[in-house]
Amino acid sequence: MRILVINGPNLNMLGKREVAVYGRSSLGDIESMVMEKASELGVDVLFYQSNHEGEIIDRIQVAKDEGVDAMVMNPGGYTHSSVAIRDAILAVDIPFVEVHITNVASREAFRKNSMFSDIALGTISGLGPFGYVLALEALVDRYGR
Repeated sequence: MRILVINGPNLNMLGKREVAVYGRSSLGDIESMVMEKASELGVDVLFYQSNHEGEIIDRIQVAKDEGVDAMVMNPGGYTHSSVAIRDAILAVDIPFVEVHITNVASREAFRKNSMFSDIALGTISGLGPFGYVLALEALVDRYGR
């Protein structure tokens, strides 16, 4: 099984940005944690992060041709605004779990609206970096190796 982990804008700043909100773990720390779990589960994981909507769309569009079976996605700020990323996901028909480090439901009102939750297998929110590991486990459990 091959799983693509996509991170949207500003997630490259984890560990440096708003530490009181997002914690001290860097994106590299999260990737290491996911790689360790992927190794235990016997699955391949690819990582991608971009601050640019079009680049995220391009990455999603090639995923099917690369044999990606499922995705874990933290769209960052695009969660609340990107119809284009949503359409790309629907076009490739790859199942995914939406992940958010913080509990978006307890934050600003605009963060409560997600363009992705209704098309995701599930949404994990507020469990910090561990949410990525849970998403990986859920995808492997649901879709096998």
